[in-house]
Amino acid sequence: MDKKKQAYICTGCGIGEGLDIDALSEVVSSEMSVECKTHAALCGAEGRAMMEADVSDGVNTIIIGACSPRVMQAEFSFGDDKIVARANLREQVVWCQGEDADTDFVQELGSDNMRMACTRAEKAELPEAFQLETTNKNILVMGGGIAGLTSAKEAASAGYNVTLVEKAAVLGGKALGWRMQFPTKAPWAKLEEPTIAALVKDIESDSNITVKTETEVARIAGAPGAFQVSMKAAGVKSEWDAPAKVAVDEQEKIDKGELEDPNDGLQKYTAENPAAETFGSVVLATGWTPADVSEFEHLTPGAKNVVTNAEFEKLAKEGNVPANVAFVMSPGADENDRDFPYCNSVTSMVALKQARYVCADNAEGKAYVLYQHMRTPGNMEMFYKDAQNEDGIFMTKATVTQVEEKGDGSLTVTAKDTLLNEDLDLDVDMVVLAAGLVPATKTENSINLAYRQGPGFLDLDLFDGYADSHFICFPYETRRTGVYTCGGVRKAMTMDETIDDATGAALKAIQCIESADRGVAVHPRSGDKTFPEFFFQRCTQCKRCTEECPFGALDDDEKGTPLPNPTRCRRCGTCMGACPERIIGFKDYNVDLIGSMIKSVEVPDDDEDKLRVLALVCENDAYPALDMAGMRKNKINNLVRIVPVRCLGSVNMAWIKDAMSSGMDGAILLGCKYGDDYQCHFVKGSEIASKRMDNIGDTLSTLGLEPERVKSEQISITDYDKVTDVINEFVEEIIELGPNPFKGF
Repeated sequence: MDKKKQAYICTGCGIGEGLDIDALSEVVSSEMSVECKTHAALCGAEGRAMMEADVSDGVNTIIIGACSPRVMQAEFSFGDDKIVARANLREQVVWCQGEDADTDFVQELGSDNMRMACTRAEKAELPEAFQLETTNKNILVMGGGIAGLTSAKEAASAGYNVTLVEKAAVLGGKALGWRMQFPTKAPWAKLEEPTIAALVKDIESDSNITVKTETEVARIAGAPGAFQVSMKAAGVKSEWDAPAKVAVDEQEKIDKGELEDPNDGLQKYTAENPAAETFGSVVLATGWTPADVSEFEHLTPGAKNVVTNAEFEKLAKEGNVPANVAFVMSPGADENDRDFPYCNSVTSMVALKQARYVCADNAEGKAYVLYQHMRTPGNMEMFYKDAQNEDGIFMTKATVTQVEEKGDGSLTVTAKDTLLNEDLDLDVDMVVLAAGLVPATKTENSINLAYRQGPGFLDLDLFDGYADSHFICFPYETRRTGVYTCGGVRKAMTMDETIDDATGAALKAIQCIESADRGVAVHPRSGDKTFPEFFFQRCTQCKRCTEECPFGALDDDEKGTPLPNPTRCRRCGTCMGACPERIIGFKDYNVDLIGSMIKSVEVPDDDEDKLRVLALVCENDAYPALDMAGMRKNKINNLVRIVPVRCLGSVNMAWIKDAMSSGMDGAILLGCKYGDDYQCHFVKGSEIASKRMDNIGDTLSTLGLEPERVKSEQISITDYDKVTDVINEFVEEIIELGPNPFKGF
């Protein structure tokens, strides 16, 4: 691309008052060799018209010094064939310094921001979308319960062809065994007749939906837009069956070649298997199974009249409901305030529903609901209140200490710590244990993927078997792009919640197909045309990129060289950060581009008061938090130079080395939280970066630099009041250490 560049500086929103605009323009025009114009409101009609006139005259590379690149994106967009680089002069220069700030320091900060923006514009190239030769737009839905049926129905309604696979002989799933279902409309009090039969009828009459019962998915290979799916008869073993989970130590042995990889030969098998079908995306709706409650021996599980809630529902549908039933919601014996495993609001509402069966079927029926937590969110609070008013339903918070079976099969339930402050001994005909809902990914081989990382979601143990990639922002996605989950496999939920969830998963599956067809990222960088490009001539087959990719976007060819699957890629850049040879990059985001931006910062070598600290900041959480801090006029030390990055996983340690060797005095990385409450949009980028930082600390020590000069911190998007303190405290630590001894060399 033959670039014709033009820079613009906005003087509105306090920028003109906080900076010497003439001096700033001179930096751009003289140092960076780019003509610079100013305007009081670039985002306004006049400002936009000025820029559009230049674009009409041939300008194709635009540098804008104004507000944060997170805002005014439409106002500062000039088409896919133009490069736009933005310097954040408002939130992260003027607004975060205060009225009493040293003007020289603030001016230097603004100048460095403009230098970095000009460098970005110089180094960036226009992306070219990756295009599949053929994009398959059919959707595979695995599971014929409410979630799968709803996903199939919604996708078909949108005009897509759907294949619905169910391992049972009939559709309907566990809903076929329901006697009644929760209320779905006002006044949210009375149970309703099941609607599953009508939903099944809709599916079977839809010409866009192909139903395959008594069928299982044997293996899924390929990538979004071109998944290759092999199927088999339900219950029939295949030579390609593999456990859904591979232990970490076994996976390491597979990687080292010490064990046979269960995926070996799959590509050949898929190519030769005439039953293999092609799909654009996959919805996993394989449901749940009741949790095992056998460990709670004091509740006498296994006794004739001690059943789980799932078993009781079957009895109720058959009309076999005893007159006196205790519903035990919590284990209780150790007096801990906890429920059975995998319980949530659903098990609370199931207990209330089933308690009503007792009263409906028996004139003198009595249902005792003994709970530690009663959860009835939203409109279901009305359902709870109506149950409270039922004469035959008795509810109390209680610790159940014993269930004793008598000779005639009846039971005595002993409970204490009730709301009445009295111990209870209840003589009942049956005890129902509130077993939770375990996702099928935890108990069954419900997914079998031909991925280098293994056949299942082995890296999702953090969620105790639930398939989730980012529980806050992207609830349907898994770590395998194009495979979306809904219903009980994602979390325990009611029918209404399941319908909403399944609809969302269908929409994500559609978005994935259409994004793959356009050659752009699905999420979280929706619409991003870039994808990682490799200079394979210098590849050493070290496998770091394939091992660290959170999404399985890279396989290996027969020589061990990375084999990209671009439509699987989320564009996080973790592979780029992992590569020691620096051979991986994106058109507008690569090691050279960011490294050049860092080097463009002017580092004084003769003034101990003007140290320089580099901040590499995740664009998903930490960068917005800094913007919000600026909006609140929270001060950020003016010695800091902020560079946004896609994910901390993309940070190549070469940037840290280059920064320190160029005389910068410290470097801090700000990324998403990881660990038990992880919030990383790219799953583990922040954690990976933290581990790399340990290594860079060792490298600094060998160079005679203190390891304390580099640091990694976790920041949530809500930490706008905390993030400035984190940065400022680090700067104080660097000031205490003194200038980088490499300064000036």
